[in-house]
Amino acid sequence: GGCVIRAGLLGKIQNAYETNPHLANLMVDPTFASELNERQSAWRRVIGACMASGISCPALNGSLQYYDSYRRGRLPANLIQAQRDFFGGHTYQRLDKEGVFHTTWTDAHKDIGDISSRTAGENVAV
Repeated sequence: GGCVIRAGLLGKIQNAYETNPHLANLMVDPTFASELNERQSAWRRVIGACMASGISCPALNGSLQYYDSYRRGRLPANLIQAQRDFFGGHTYQRLDKEGVFHTTWTDAHKDIGDISSRTAGENVAV
């Protein structure tokens, strides 16, 4: 139905939580996961058509980005760490080695000095 109170979607949500009261996210419920997976290509095509036509669709696009992010084991947080290190010497962690690192990205970074004050409160050993 058209009314939010009578919408068939609410029944599916209720079933998902009755089946698993500790469900962390509806996207991991088998019914919702299957429907999202079946429809993601169309979802992407609609957003692509909107963008190609200059039509803003922030809710559709943002929800797709959330869906894509939720399915990834690793997200681009390391890029953000590297950017913070580049602009302020805040250090970063690597996936291939244990520890905390700082890089002299350019000659201008050679004189950055002691970085321990920049990492205060971050619970990292420099």
